[in-house]
Amino acid sequence: MSDPMPPSFDRAAAEAAVRALLRSFGQDSDAPELKDTPARVAEFWTERLAGYGINLATELKPLPGDLSPVPVILERVPFVSTCEHHLAPFEGHATIGYLPGEGGTVGLSKLVRVVQAYAWRLQVQERMAQQIADALRTHLRPAAWGVQLVAVHTCMGHRGVKTPGVPVRTTLMGGAWEQQPPVPFRL
Repeated sequence: MSDPMPPSFDRAAAEAAVRALLRSFGQDSDAPELKDTPARVAEFWTERLAGYGINLATELKPLPGDLSPVPVILERVPFVSTCEHHLAPFEGHATIGYLPGEGGTVGLSKLVRVVQAYAWRLQVQERMAQQIADALRTHLRPAAWGVQLVAVHTCMGHRGVKTPGVPVRTTLMGGAWEQQPPVPFRL
């Protein structure tokens, strides 16, 4: 699996699109309170989509030395992502872990970067969980791995059924943990 290259970002086109969007809502994009909005929105989306630029092959380099193969599990790693269907945020936390195998062990912050790499893209939660799991399997080659995302989606809370605060859980296990997941991954 290779990580996609960052999409090209045309800041001028993004600002023009925001101006057009404001006008389509009957707003004067040149009004004093809105004139800087297109630049701020373009900057926001530059940050919001930064995950496309994270190269996990570079991030997930094994630590030197012979480390004991003990489970490594990070719980409740916070994330914010963007629903690709409505461009609305969803946020929650990830539990991500692995039992080191032939790929070795990585620094704990690198696991957080895996979550960020996929959260900072246009996304759906189910795919994000699968992408994180695929990154662990591909780059670390662990004996076991697990990914659990729990998030609240504003697209569900603010439109359509208008039911805010309902958490959505997606869980994937593999290797030795597929049949017997460790406690942090159990429902």
